Amino acid sequence: MRDTVRRRLERIADRHAEVERLLADPGVLARAAQFRELSVEFARLAPVVRAFGGQRALEHELAAARLLADDPDPAVRGLAAQERAELEARLATGEHELLQLLLPPDPLDGHDVFLEIRAAAGGDEAAIFAGDLFRMYSRYAERRGWSVEVLSEHRGEHGGFREIISRVAGRGVWARLKFESGTHRVQRVPATEAQGRIHTSTCTVAILPELDEVDSVTLNPAELRIDTFRASGAGGQHVNKTDSAVRITHLPTGLVVECQDERSQHKNRARALALLRAHLLAAERERATAAQARTRRLQVGSGDRSERIRTYNFPQGRLTDHRIELTLYRLEAIVDGDLDEVLDALQREHRAEELARLE
Repeated sequence: MRDTVRRRLERIADRHAEVERLLADPGVLARAAQFRELSVEFARLAPVVRAFGGQRALEHELAAARLLADDPDPAVRGLAAQERAELEARLATGEHELLQLLLPPDPLDGHDVFLEIRAAAGGDEAAIFAGDLFRMYSRYAERRGWSVEVLSEHRGEHGGFREIISRVAGRGVWARLKFESGTHRVQRVPATEAQGRIHTSTCTVAILPELDEVDSVTLNPAELRIDTFRASGAGGQHVNKTDSAVRITHLPTGLVVECQDERSQHKNRARALALLRAHLLAAERERATAAQARTRRLQVGSGDRSERIRTYNFPQGRLTDHRIELTLYRLEAIVDGDLDEVLDALQREHRAEELARLE
């Protein structure tokens, strides 16, 4: 174990002991808010301290086993060598588990997200592909028990969407989908292609975490232009008779968001404001991590849509994620919503990157 990691673990153990003493202090017991905060911290540190204690006990056992390496009895030396090998293996496993415990949690992992899909290069085929991607994520959400709420959509002339914005809500949505932002490329023969030629089209996907009120980005009303208009698309006669849709422009950045799904202008306004805050947070996070992200294969939570991250090759039935060199030949199941194998691989790579920083 590296000395820097050990010193960090020792500081955590010291803090855990200090928090334990504070929790027994009558003065702290009388202050409910402080007691609650310390209780949460104690519970968060406890697994690390237990694991570190187990490692130190194994290290003492290993030191004792090594003392027997020079024992005059060959049988004792043989048993000691076997014990050393077992203890070294257990220590290696325990160290890896300890490093996992040291990884800082993403505070946004439990948040719901806004999912934005836009057709890019490829004309009508790109719009159709955008529809396929939305269906893929919707099917995956259904498998996970999440809800999908369309906030705004602009349909393509021959199917699919030029743009579709939705809100995905459920347990651990950001944790699972945060690596999906980027350019998605499709290679296939369009239905309208008479000569059977393979076309390449692209769509951009953005996954933006929805903020809680407590950590929300502050908006200055003077910097917002809010327009209302009649919603287009599905919704019955009501949307054609009232200006229920809302478009908000953030004047300092030029960001424009809109919501036209709800029949209530008030609800559309609230959704649009939440979406705008998510965009501003994503831009802020991207600026803060730009230098770091250039050295990483995963643009974690940056909302960076400039990089081609994935190719869907239908003639070969192949999906390739270019960031981690993952290739799977089960495209039909994946686009039908069976995304776990892809998302699990991305999460493993992310954890490996984070562990490399600690080691």
